[in-house]
Amino acid sequence: MAISGEERRRLIVSAVGELGGRVRLTELADRLGIPAVTVRRDIAALADAGRLSRSHGFVSLERPDASGAPTLPGPGEGRALGLLVPSVGSYFDEVIAGARAATTAAGARLVLGIAPYGEGGDRLQAERLLESGAEGLLLAPGLLPGRPAEDYTWLDTLPVPAVLVERRSPTPAGPGSGLDTVASDHRHGVLSALRHLAGLGHESVLLAARGDSWTAAEVRAGYHEGTRLLGLPALPALDTLGPGNVPTDPELLAARVAEAVRSGTRAVLVHNDQDALRLPPLLRAHGLAVPADVALVAYDDVFAALAAPPLTAVAPPKHAVGAAAVDLLLRRLTAGSELPVHRTALLPALRVRASCGADRAGTVLLA
Repeated sequence: MAISGEERRRLIVSAVGELGGRVRLTELADRLGIPAVTVRRDIAALADAGRLSRSHGFVSLERPDASGAPTLPGPGEGRALGLLVPSVGSYFDEVIAGARAATTAAGARLVLGIAPYGEGGDRLQAERLLESGAEGLLLAPGLLPGRPAEDYTWLDTLPVPAVLVERRSPTPAGPGSGLDTVASDHRHGVLSALRHLAGLGHESVLLAARGDSWTAAEVRAGYHEGTRLLGLPALPALDTLGPGNVPTDPELLAARVAEAVRSGTRAVLVHNDQDALRLPPLLRAHGLAVPADVALVAYDDVFAALAAPPLTAVAPPKHAVGAAAVDLLLRRLTAGSELPVHRTALLPALRVRASCGADRAGTVLLA
């Protein structure tokens, strides 16, 4: 049966390791039963990628660093990891960047799959990643409370180790509950925003939020927990997505925010950046300015700094989540069931900018 070039190169790296980390090219070709000319070509490609070194007819797992000193291969040497995300072009770009940097540093290869929200393609895309040769999976499926458990039972039958990324099982004993997870603690992120606004003297905070992802569900849950902890009223949330996940008319959203401001609520937390960026110019049509009349905080911090005025934002550690997920998956691939199941939560940061009017010390912010 013919094998792909990538599989052949993975076998070469594995065989070099089994033969002590350094072997003659001709011996390697004989062991694998592959023509020497093909092995020589694959080794050249592996050397160019920094996964092997070659010298005087020998192949070695030692690789020179920038100073010329040999270095040991990374922990993921020759492995392929699959990453499933719901989208590119926004939030998950930084997650992908973090995962890619970690796989490269480990000597592994990352394969990307995309399963958009609401289209039910998570399982199919995961299967395609496995078909591509992925030995472990990093998964961000559309896990949402209220969805039938049978939609996710495939998570418990995966043939390779997997780590949930920016996701957790909706129920303690539900599908995927036994998998490793690496995620931002969005509830803590919302609490940090509410605490900042309360510290500026706001006695109520309105939430305008989506409802189409695990992150959105955590933001909403975090709002109810945070308002309770801080003694703030939990106001009915404004939905930024309507039936069928169609975005709410931005002008209608601005009108509802303006109505809340007239009722005495002068602070708004908006998930996500795209919805938050639309509000300042639309609020001006209602005679309201940010931050003079209403304090505005965005959640995600992908584009928030580019707004006018720049938006204070909760910034989940997206890059770090991707990198930590790769590190955990490589540990799982090495240790197997000997490694306890990990549930890693990374805390978001609050980036204070001009849209709230003042920092914690009361200093007016201009940018």
